[in-house]
Amino acid sequence: CILKELESLGKALYGAKLIAQSFQVRSCSHHKDPVSGSACLLSMVEEGNPHHFFVATQDQDLANKVKKKAGIPLLFIIQNTMVLDKPSPKSLASVQTLQTSQLVPEHQKQSIVQLKEKEGLTKQEGEKRRKRKRAAGPNPLSCLKKKKKTQESQKPAEKKKRRRKRIRVKTEAVQSMEKNEKE
Repeated sequence: CILKELESLGKALYGAKLIAQSFQVRSCSHHKDPVSGSACLLSMVEEGNPHHFFVATQDQDLANKVKKKAGIPLLFIIQNTMVLDKPSPKSLASVQTLQTSQLVPEHQKQSIVQLKEKEGLTKQEGEKRRKRKRAAGPNPLSCLKKKKKTQESQKPAEKKKRRRKRIRVKTEAVQSMEKNEKE
């Protein structure tokens, strides 16, 4: 459909037609009556994108329609650079549900429900349990015995002063040094 649309637009888009022909051509269901390129692309990625196609477009209208579907990566070009758009919220939500469903297989979920029913652990609609509030005991820190104050602890603590030890040199050694200096 895209190649036929490019042919119908004429010589102005001949280069784009050559580039499109160089890629692998996927056949679509519109053989006899071709539709527009954007409609054809949307029909190819329907139903969960089974062939894992990426959609590369500069058309904002098509890009918005693709973002509304889950699991379709979107490419576009900004200044000669191909950019992969961030996943749409729809895609993120579908991945989240897929992950949560894979945590516990379906047959195990069913067996868990059956076992709960067997043991009577399932909640009935009319019955709601409330947690009873228990009486709280006294604060354990308030139950400690008081420490008795002694006389020493009542007096303010005096700081002990450190005394330096003076190094006394023997007078004989000092005199001999003085003689050596004079000589």
